[in-house]
Amino acid sequence: MPGPDPVCTDPTPSAAHGGPVSIALARVARMHRIAAGRRLKELGLYPGQEMMMMRLWDRGPVRQSELIQSLGLDASTVTKMLQRLEQCGHVRRGPDPADRRAVLVEATDEGRALRAGVEGVWTDLEQLSLSGLGPEDRAELARLLGLVAENLREEAGEAGECPPPPGVC
Repeated sequence: MPGPDPVCTDPTPSAAHGGPVSIALARVARMHRIAAGRRLKELGLYPGQEMMMMRLWDRGPVRQSELIQSLGLDASTVTKMLQRLEQCGHVRRGPDPADRRAVLVEATDEGRALRAGVEGVWTDLEQLSLSGLGPEDRAELARLLGLVAENLREEAGEAGECPPPPGVC
């Protein structure tokens, strides 16, 4: 059995000493993705696919180009994700009746049935991630992470596309 992931346990690399918060964020993001992946596997999903399904659940049928833009991922990555989800019967793609050159993507009944499981995964991850933090600490962490996200928004190419996170003025 392999040991713990070195990304999660090794001391801070010498080149990252100027960015202790950045390395902490990278480690937390990686550990969160690993924990999410283990839980999503039980639903037959890979990490990231649940985010696509969430978009489809909230928006209903959407053009593939809009889905790519809203996820902020490379078109080839989204196409591969859609192919896998389509093969599993979770989404369907077809021509947009308003513009037959565009591809419309929507969740199937099987895809919509995943929602409760995905909600459970995210609730479980929230409890695991924030265990030991009281309500005030949780609110402060959410506020601070919102500020960090806002600082990075323009650099990430999302300027003007996303509303500020809750609690960020």
